[in-house]
Amino acid sequence: MKSYRFRRLALAAAIVSALAFPLPSHAVIQKGQAAPPIKVVSTSGQPITLNNYKGYVLVIDFFATWCPPCREAIPHLVTLNRKYGKQGLQILGLSLDEGDEEGVKEFIASKRINYPVALASQDIQADYGLRSLPTVFVISKKGVVAEKFQGGAEETLRSMEALIKKLLAEP
Repeated sequence: MKSYRFRRLALAAAIVSALAFPLPSHAVIQKGQAAPPIKVVSTSGQPITLNNYKGYVLVIDFFATWCPPCREAIPHLVTLNRKYGKQGLQILGLSLDEGDEEGVKEFIASKRINYPVALASQDIQADYGLRSLPTVFVISKKGVVAEKFQGGAEETLRSMEALIKKLLAEP
């Protein structure tokens, strides 16, 4: 058991390390820019594009099942979805667990995730300039990047919720 856990931690460290070094193809998404397009299929088989979320405040959560801060932030996102979903908030989880859709499905069930989740392609990761996990983009009703949050600290989660409330109140 310890050997398996060590291998998983070593793999996680290698992946986080690889994400930490900027790659030339990665974009740098700025507040106020249009959100890059998304075209994925959820783990339940539903096609998803950014157009599905026009007129909604969208939270895009880039995460991995092996990432401890990601695991800690997900219950907060589940709560946000319950709290603000009827007011126009939508959440989309994009997993970096490449090639492990079954593992992601088990993770979704274990965390009781109440929003769609899909696997993030390398292209989407590059388009969003992903460099660390968790990374959350908050997209306005007009499809514009309102903010990018990194990490799962309590202060970060509070700031995110305050921004979501503000964006939901906008026409």
